[in-house]
Amino acid sequence: MACWLYEGMLLFGVVFIAAYLFSALSQTRHALDNRPMQQAFLFVVLGIYFTWFWAKGQTLAMKTWHIRVVDRKGQPLTQGRALLRYGLSWLWFLPPLAALAPFRLSGAESAVIVLGWVLVWALLSRFHPGQQFWHDVLAGTRLVDARPRQG
Repeated sequence: MACWLYEGMLLFGVVFIAAYLFSALSQTRHALDNRPMQQAFLFVVLGIYFTWFWAKGQTLAMKTWHIRVVDRKGQPLTQGRALLRYGLSWLWFLPPLAALAPFRLSGAESAVIVLGWVLVWALLSRFHPGQQFWHDVLAGTRLVDARPRQG
């Protein structure tokens, strides 16, 4: 969980710089102008970020907390598998967001539904024999301890 929070802080910087770059290059004057294109751009930027670092084995946050992502055989991820893991990791958020789309719920109601889904999704990992998150199971990846060996 601490790694997830640290990753979020790092991603704030990545998203801030990418959004600023998009706004400057597209000469966007209002925050809601070009919103779908900016969201698509940020989706691609995040995809590049995670695919690149996961194919190397670790993001900066994962390196700090001594976590490494590998395939089922314990080998480093290929770019393709890292991209698949990125796509499947959106299962944390897309189902509740898609379910919310037809309804006009308040921000608080939407937050409860999305956070409830994230909590349920996280708890479901406890039912997997290896206690893996389901996007890792589907992508054929797993997180392993990467602490340096003593001695």
